[in-house]
Amino acid sequence: MIMWLFAPNLNVTHGFSTRHGGVSSGPFASLNLDDREDDAALVTANRERALRALDVDGRIVARLHQVHGTDVRVASPGIQEGDALVTDDPRFVLTIMTADCYPILLVDEAAGVVGAAHAGWRGTLGGVAARTVEAMEGMGARRERIVAAIGPGISAPRYPVGEDLARSFEGAFGEQVVRWRDGVPHLDLARANVSVLEGAGVEAARVWTCERCSTEPDFFSFRRDAGRTGRMWSVITPNPSLLMKEQPVE
Repeated sequence: MIMWLFAPNLNVTHGFSTRHGGVSSGPFASLNLDDREDDAALVTANRERALRALDVDGRIVARLHQVHGTDVRVASPGIQEGDALVTDDPRFVLTIMTADCYPILLVDEAAGVVGAAHAGWRGTLGGVAARTVEAMEGMGARRERIVAAIGPGISAPRYPVGEDLARSFEGAFGEQVVRWRDGVPHLDLARANVSVLEGAGVEAARVWTCERCSTEPDFFSFRRDAGRTGRMWSVITPNPSLLMKEQPVE
């Protein structure tokens, strides 16, 4: 079982957590990183385990109260409201929490600037990834140098949507982001976010997509579990990577 997944194109410390390697139980088993419903002491232990595995447990954790919007915040200690974070300060660990929405991690290694975005359908349609690129640029990053990784999220076959929403996405990104199955449109949020990043000046060749669905047993999924489930974290710091590879949890 794997605790963290890593993107091969990000050369800074980062990771996309799975649900494995923690101490929570029931619908939150086992590496639940959200304390809103689970036992707070267990979640604290899970967070400590997860960050220790990345060797970033001594750094300042920047978190968000995510609202499915497009606001980007410069990282500060504690919890801010918004759906993306940026920093050039190596003391910080940026965190995004998901359980079907897509986490997007970005870095301009030369500038020492990183970003992390939470992209559900609202954030994707609103261009939260593009706004994150803009915020990084304001800190000295350059679009042509930014590299991005899109972590696990709900895949198109598992994501049926209404026709009105499908038409909105087709209008914004083209027919390729909507797949029809048995007369029902299914939304490809990962592909839509690649399009958002391309529109922001990040070449598709510089974008890695995990190609893992959050409804798989290795992850928490709000849809699969009818709303009672845990959450994963996606994290990134400006620090150079330790060249970590996927490791089984003990």
